[in-house]
Amino acid sequence: MFRTGPRNLITDVAGLSVGNADDARLKSGVTVVLCEEPAVAGVQVLGGAPGTRETDLLEPQNSIEAIHAVVLSGGSAFGLDAASGVQAALREKNIGVEVGGFRVPIVPAAILFDLRNGGDKDWGRYPPYRELGYAAVQAATADFPIGTVGAGTGALTSGLKGGLGSASTVLDSGVTIGALAAVNPTGSVTVGRSRHFWAAPFEIGDEFGGLGYPDPMPEDARKILLKYRDRHVGPQPEGSNTTIAVIATDAVLTKAAAKRLAISAHDGFVRAIWPTHTPADGDLVFALATGRSGIELGADAAIDLYAAAGATMARAISRGVHAATPADGDLFPVWSSR
Repeated sequence: MFRTGPRNLITDVAGLSVGNADDARLKSGVTVVLCEEPAVAGVQVLGGAPGTRETDLLEPQNSIEAIHAVVLSGGSAFGLDAASGVQAALREKNIGVEVGGFRVPIVPAAILFDLRNGGDKDWGRYPPYRELGYAAVQAATADFPIGTVGAGTGALTSGLKGGLGSASTVLDSGVTIGALAAVNPTGSVTVGRSRHFWAAPFEIGDEFGGLGYPDPMPEDARKILLKYRDRHVGPQPEGSNTTIAVIATDAVLTKAAAKRLAISAHDGFVRAIWPTHTPADGDLVFALATGRSGIELGADAAIDLYAAAGATMARAISRGVHAATPADGDLFPVWSSR
């Protein structure tokens, strides 16, 4: 049986902290995952409309072995500025790869589209994401809130507000795995218009309501519910989507194994969101391996790790929507209102 870590957050993985910064008027924000020591990393993009920075260096054949932080941001392409703010904060702390006498923080980033969500995006010449990224670093801690915070502040799903979610799993091997997701898909995280989450079989306790699957299944369970077709609460423009996430472990992994971890974590998208990985989503998972447990996994234990990656990610996605809270100007209701 899977069990959660003490916080049920990605920070149950030793060596990580998370900071959020957001703007209620903007209805957007930034989330940063900081590595106490450089972490081995990988990435997998399966959505058709990604927005990214510094992802190519994460491929196993490329020379950078470890990174210092990962950024998830709202703001569409404007949100990529958040990584510059995170870099500035890390440089002040003298954190980075030494290159020719300079410290260069390695900060991959990904964004979601939350421009058309009811927030005021009239920010003038420069978007605010660089400053939000800097502020997120200052706010980083092991205990952090989920729901309508950080990169999940302005997130929407089909028919409900999205949010920032996190979860953790402790395996029998002693390895911990954690997930963090900013949930803004074109698809639905619930079975039809019910309160029941698609990820129900993987729930631990009542971390997102404890409702299980509906019985019988509702008539609309097979209906393809998309955000931009949603006449029930008002349609969104096509492409206003993307779920971006981080999967992390304290196991010792190579870059190739971290890539495989990111691939496996996408299984959690499939178990929690329907449909997902569409041409209108930029779905992406970063993987981090801090190695702090000192455990190198054999073939059998590695399968457990990759299986847990999908289950933990599915739970994090559901928890983000479950924890969302209402705010002035919302276009969609929150899960708790159903």
